[in-house]
Amino acid sequence: LEFFTHISPITIIVIWVPVILLLLASAITSAPAGIILGGIVVGLLAWTLAEYFLHRFLFHYEPKTPRMQRIFFMFHGVHHYQPQDKTRLVMPLPVSVPLALVFYGLFYLVFASLLKAPDWVIPVMAGFIIGYLFYDLTHYATHHMPMRSGVFKYLKRHHMAHHYKEPEALFGVSSPLWDIVF
Repeated sequence: LEFFTHISPITIIVIWVPVILLLLASAITSAPAGIILGGIVVGLLAWTLAEYFLHRFLFHYEPKTPRMQRIFFMFHGVHHYQPQDKTRLVMPLPVSVPLALVFYGLFYLVFASLLKAPDWVIPVMAGFIIGYLFYDLTHYATHHMPMRSGVFKYLKRHHMAHHYKEPEALFGVSSPLWDIVF
């Protein structure tokens, strides 16, 4: 399984940008512009919340069995152990693809089934994946690029504090919003 924990940031661009474009093209053919823009904003906000909860409660989960400890270490603990490893800074596809499918199902359930607003599903999913892509690329940049000004400097300092000062806090990488709220 260790092999699957390595991934290049180019891979996520090659995989997820076409998915985003296909979702947006599909939305354009079936939904009004206001719903598309609103859905993207809702998806981006949903991503920031998912990022916070996944990082806090899943990636930092303390498993009880040695086997589960090894698995959790491979998928996130090793990143804290070797934070400068360039191949372990973005979410591996064996994790991100199934999670994307789970979230698509959740958005379908909420928007199409519960809210009776099926036109929102695809734009929300597009916004969610845009947020995910921004998260992964921001995470890579915070570890390997000089981010010397503005919001990117702030995000870098925030994330480096998570690694080197407060590993059980500051879980937002692309947004500190939920760290502030919670």
